[in-house]
Amino acid sequence: MELREWYRVRLDEVGIHLDVSPPGKQPWQDTIRWADITRVCYQVEDVLMSDGWYLFTKSRPESYAVPVEADGGELLLGALMERQLFDPELAIRMATALQGVFCWPPPEEPEPRPPATSIFAGFRRWIGL
Repeated sequence: MELREWYRVRLDEVGIHLDVSPPGKQPWQDTIRWADITRVCYQVEDVLMSDGWYLFTKSRPESYAVPVEADGGELLLGALMERQLFDPELAIRMATALQGVFCWPPPEEPEPRPPATSIFAGFRRWIGL
């Protein structure tokens, strides 16, 4: 089963709605309110991995990880830029990069190095892909 069949992203004026039903795991839903987003990072992966968004909010200490290949995930960049939650110039750099992590607003300290293995690699192992 492909990721987009069980990980769905829907956008509206309130926020980002996640509806996730991983095969063999407990399904879950959540809503990320636009007003609660404090930082957005995008990780560019190699061709074998899904690129992904990391959405940091006021409501919890850890980020939400949203794979681009989720159903509706491809609409997230436009929605984030429209709400000034991601910088268009940074999006151009991100789109031409072969790898890396791109965050908005930019960090005050030097940008952290991407992890040796992406959270999506662990996520794929967790769901048995």
